[in-house]
Amino acid sequence: MAITKAVPQGTDDRDGRDDGDDRDNRRTTGERAEEGRHLNSPLLLTMLLLVLVLLQSPIRRALSAPVMQSWTTVFVAVMVQALPFLVLGVLLSAAIAVFVPPSFFARALPGRPALAVPVAGAAGAVLPGCECASVPVAGALVRRGVTPAAALTFLLSAPAINPIVLTATAVAFPGNPEMVLARLVASLLVACAMGWLWLRLGRTDWLRPPSPMSYDGQSKGEAFWGSVRHDVMHAGGFLVVGAMAAATLKAVVPETWLSTAADNPVLSVLALAVLAVVLSICSEADAFVAASLSQFSLTARLTFLVVGPMIDLKLFAMQAGTFGRAFALRFAPATFALAVVVSALVGAVIL
Repeated sequence: MAITKAVPQGTDDRDGRDDGDDRDNRRTTGERAEEGRHLNSPLLLTMLLLVLVLLQSPIRRALSAPVMQSWTTVFVAVMVQALPFLVLGVLLSAAIAVFVPPSFFARALPGRPALAVPVAGAAGAVLPGCECASVPVAGALVRRGVTPAAALTFLLSAPAINPIVLTATAVAFPGNPEMVLARLVASLLVACAMGWLWLRLGRTDWLRPPSPMSYDGQSKGEAFWGSVRHDVMHAGGFLVVGAMAAATLKAVVPETWLSTAADNPVLSVLALAVLAVVLSICSEADAFVAASLSQFSLTARLTFLVVGPMIDLKLFAMQAGTFGRAFALRFAPATFALAVVVSALVGAVIL
């Protein structure tokens, strides 16, 4: 006798496949509809070009206004002067980060921490690199056993006194060569003082050991060009913002406001110190922005050049991410205060 096995409704293989296919088709159709509702880059570019074509007459009239012509002149001048130094600094920084092993720095520093601090500060004068690169390099030094005081000294000095930055400063201030010496002296003093201060007062529980960086699966060339692309896009964006801010200050802000701030020695120094923190300009380009702020004294602009490479908004975020928030909340304010005081004193003596 044949025994038939009852098959529960909805469990037929063919029906199951049909139901699954229907669901897949509905899901695919829904995904295509969802994708169709999103704007892609070519469409956005086309729409932007159409808007520019339709509004070309009012745009042309706006750009022909004297204030916009002044704004454009300052913006283009800052960008054209700064870009070569920015690109060169990024290339050299990437080469050091990828091809020079961190153990090299550990072997080159003295064993005594008090002596390692000035040596690490002086090393920043011969190793090009922007502040974006100095944070991971300092993290690598700490991982390799270098005393944190020396690593932090290098973190502050390298982006402020390296050859690219000093050359850019000389080009930006052709009539004031003493600005190069003042920037070198003030930045080196601040870096070493912060290193010794950490050696004296710093605590190990404030400094979180940085997580190791990995280039697994990448060749040296791939890591180099990846670092170059990242730093150019990152630092270039801050350069554009800084150039726009400098142009706006020159063209839009009433001259009486700037004169009021510039005529007060204390207020001018504090104003440009805060401006350096907010703008977060790459150190290879900040000299050209400072040179455009001609309303302010050389001492105030020196403060801008000393504070910016040592502590700004992006550096605070990078330091907090690398060494921990407890470290950044203590290290950043101390660096800012010391940089303002030292730059004002050095400016009064040299400038």
